[in-house]
Amino acid sequence: VMTNLPLSFIERTRRLLGDDFPSFASALESEPPVSIRLNPAKCRLDGELGDRVPWSQQGYYLSSRPAFTFDPRFHAGAYYVQEAASMFLNRVIAQYIHTPVRYLDLCAAPGGKSTDAIASLPAGSLVVSNEVIPNRANILTENIIKWGSPFSIVTRNEAAEFASLEAYFDVIATDVPCSGEGMFRKDPDAMTEWSPANVARCAERQRQILTDVWDALRPGG
Repeated sequence: VMTNLPLSFIERTRRLLGDDFPSFASALESEPPVSIRLNPAKCRLDGELGDRVPWSQQGYYLSSRPAFTFDPRFHAGAYYVQEAASMFLNRVIAQYIHTPVRYLDLCAAPGGKSTDAIASLPAGSLVVSNEVIPNRANILTENIIKWGSPFSIVTRNEAAEFASLEAYFDVIATDVPCSGEGMFRKDPDAMTEWSPANVARCAERQRQILTDVWDALRPGG
């Protein structure tokens, strides 16, 4: 078990996972795989790239991590670097959304799920990508511009400010602020910030965000 994991996290997760806990702990000690998602509007696969991400039409695993900042295709928005688990949105959209929609990505930075939505939604859909924290909103704007869609808008609002757009959105995606277990492999600070009290605070904040934005969702949306 990772020695720097909080003891309360180990005890809690062991209760939840039972016999699967050792596999989980082992995964936390491994290097996360590198994966990218191609932009179908800008990129056509020519030759081999890597193993497909099974649940994503455009997702691929890479055998190693290249220097993305030196790749002009990265800056042109030909692909987006994203963890494979986060690419599942494509599968959800394909199952539930078959006609153009007004789509709000409420907690959108840095832009992975918004760019996936732009690529996956039926033609003619409008994607509004929102991020309330200023520096994160700047990163979001940069990534949306790179991806390149005339049917996308970036906003910087609190969730409650969307309530006046009553029943405006057909779909609202909320990747709400959370306690950050998914970052343990990449960011040691995420471990030190974890606590049962922080989990409870995040849960309360999540409930508040959903309550605040609910009126903006159309009935049946």
